[in-house]
Amino acid sequence: MRRLMLGHTTEFTLFAVMIVLCVALSFATDRFFTISNAFDVLNVSAVNIIFAVGLLVVLISGGIDISFAVAASVVQYVTVLALTALGGGNWAEGFIIAGAVGIGLGLINAALVYRLQIISIVATISTFNIFFGLLMFFTKGVSIYDLPDWLGTRVVFYEREMSDGSWLELTLPVVVMILCCIATWFMISRTTIGRQLYAFGDNPEGARRFGIHIGAMHYISFGWLGLMAGIGGLMQAHYAQEVVPNALYGRELDVLAATVLGGARLGGGKGSVIGCVLGVLMVSVTQNGLNLMGVSPFAFKMIVGAIILVAITLSSARIDKLLPFFAKGNVKKRGAN
Repeated sequence: MRRLMLGHTTEFTLFAVMIVLCVALSFATDRFFTISNAFDVLNVSAVNIIFAVGLLVVLISGGIDISFAVAASVVQYVTVLALTALGGGNWAEGFIIAGAVGIGLGLINAALVYRLQIISIVATISTFNIFFGLLMFFTKGVSIYDLPDWLGTRVVFYEREMSDGSWLELTLPVVVMILCCIATWFMISRTTIGRQLYAFGDNPEGARRFGIHIGAMHYISFGWLGLMAGIGGLMQAHYAQEVVPNALYGRELDVLAATVLGGARLGGGKGSVIGCVLGVLMVSVTQNGLNLMGVSPFAFKMIVGAIILVAITLSSARIDKLLPFFAKGNVKKRGAN
């Protein structure tokens, strides 16, 4: 048990912090600690988690991307216009178009980083402005409210009315989010590509000497984030039942902070899907609790930023210092031997 916890220090610490936070918020407001509110938080967090698991792959490979949210906005618009031209389309065509456009935008970032040797954060700052500028130029900031019927109709896999009149809903974005998490976990944990991404992020020169194709690592990581951005953009359009050009603008920093909070290292070579999910949920739970308490939205960023700072500080400590019980147990065993 202690070895398991030592191997997943960030995840266990973050989970413990979340429990303490949830207990505190449950005393602060009666509406927080309810099943319906938990489902609401999950539904609202789904798109950010999809973005986060894509960003996780880029961070593991040693890169950084802040253009994915704007790319998702581009995907929304292009996908809806393409589907309209096709006569409405369906879910299969929607996912194919959104995924293809998202991957294409991700590969542009990969080419800038690999072919032109531009630092990833500089490259993605550039594409962030280019993508958003082109989107606003061609759309003139006009939103699309007339979506295809299948896209604008909410898909609910499970619903139940509670005794207090509230409803539990498990929506399509949550199911898609779970599938994206499983796919990302499988790729980075159970495939050769995943091991190469970790090795490349941890030591690029060593990975190159070992025979790992550097270009492939860039294209795979940024391409995967592009795919997740495309899927996330489609799910956001479905959830909001509209396409607003600047709706996702600014979300990239929240997702990046949450992913790093979950244990992903900016220098590369470290990160897990479960930590990534916990990081996003940590931020969402905090914002939800503050909203239920009636705290001004202008204070959200300040309070959430402080919590992220504290959580990252705690997660960097050794788990045996935070949990002396396990450390003492280990000492006793050594003494007995």
